[in-house]
Amino acid sequence: MSLFQHALVIGKFYPPHAGHHFLIRSAADAAERVTVVVMAADSETIPLDDRVRWIREVWRGDSQVRVVGTVDNIPVDYQDPEIWDGHVALMREALRPGESIDAVFSSEEYGYELARRFDAAPVVLDVDRATFPVSGTEVRADPAAHWADLEPAVRAGLARRVIVLGAESTGTTTLSLDLARALRARGGVHALTGWVAEYGRELTAAKLAVARGVAATADGPMPTVDRLEWDGRDFALVRKRQAEAEERAARAGGPVLVCDTDLLATAVWEERYCGRTAPETWAAVATQARRELYVLTSHEGVAFEDDGLRDGEHLREWMSGRFREVLGASGQRWIEVRGSREERVEAALRALFRGLGEERLQGFVEVPPTNP
Repeated sequence: MSLFQHALVIGKFYPPHAGHHFLIRSAADAAERVTVVVMAADSETIPLDDRVRWIREVWRGDSQVRVVGTVDNIPVDYQDPEIWDGHVALMREALRPGESIDAVFSSEEYGYELARRFDAAPVVLDVDRATFPVSGTEVRADPAAHWADLEPAVRAGLARRVIVLGAESTGTTTLSLDLARALRARGGVHALTGWVAEYGRELTAAKLAVARGVAATADGPMPTVDRLEWDGRDFALVRKRQAEAEERAARAGGPVLVCDTDLLATAVWEERYCGRTAPETWAAVATQARRELYVLTSHEGVAFEDDGLRDGEHLREWMSGRFREVLGASGQRWIEVRGSREERVEAALRALFRGLGEERLQGFVEVPPTNP
């Protein structure tokens, strides 16, 4: 039999980490029902909806835990009774009408006063962070150092995403793989660095194989890639598969994720093959997770290699120019890389680490082995 009927857990959860889930788990083990109230200020960098969604994902299989969010722009001053009244009023509004609380679980000293204001039992644990030595402030300052304390959805939300894009046969795949290997070489949590392949290339290979299978049964000429027909349904599939692959990799990977293309690049390719980019594609681009850096691979000085899945060398100059236009209008941070393989890797790494605030590359600019 549970000790309490209804326990309350409140906090910023900025972001949620292992210590927070320890608190919720302790409440769930001791109470029939638990309400978790996520309180976020508009000025904070991680949206309230994300924090609520991340916690709900962990506890969605437990019907006794309810997670709700409320915007709280009231300043924090534990000595001011009126400020206390304001915060508690927001907490009460987040509860269902008529609900009472008989226990308040907290890992902060203010838990005693909060429990008093709810006329509930104070359960204050791990104030000194001896059980889970982590805080939201520490996670925000250095996510990589506390990566093991974060659930997959939070990791995906905090991962710094580097997108490599460019025209055909300009070295995008080579560079993206080199970047991922260079980051893995750092060791530690960076050994988990993920890499996301270009789904459009996979789809092209599949469409070509299907077209050739159909032609073979009809005893007709074998089609080539330039004879394939593309429409909005194809690009809807690309949007779906590319986004799914990126999300899976972000959840399973380290603090940096390297992608060989993304939906912004898909928008340009859709324009190329369909004559226009569908509004749905631009809408999907607008909802992508934050990008740390776009790296455009220049076609200049790169020999064109036709592997049977490419349109042709004549399109590369137009594609490169179009990518520059789209990136320039996107408001995203981006660079264009030229030169040798080594020079491209070094330029991309320097831009990445500069954006992450690291003053030195610590020797991680050398090109990894050629073989994946």
